[in-house]
Amino acid sequence: MTESGQSGEPDNGWRQEYWKRNLRLMVTLLVIWFIVSFGFGILLVEQLNAFVFAGFPLGFWFAQQGSIYTFVVLILVYALRMDRLDSEFGVDERDEEGRRL
Repeated sequence: MTESGQSGEPDNGWRQEYWKRNLRLMVTLLVIWFIVSFGFGILLVEQLNAFVFAGFPLGFWFAQQGSIYTFVVLILVYALRMDRLDSEFGVDERDEEGRRL
């Protein structure tokens, strides 16, 4: 306790909640990417090759293109969701008029 009667520790509850939600988002997106790239592109490639997508066997497509497209989409999803999370916790980078810095 300090002289003012308050503990010297700042309230970090919102930071812990922010970090927990950030980690949950990252883990979710990484699991999706793992399933698409490793699961569909390597483990299930033979079963997926029974289907054709854009003229190519689906397993081949996932191994060559699908995981890359998925990764790019996941980056976009992460950026949008983190922008929303930053705004929710008041740590976004905007000026007084609400414009991005």
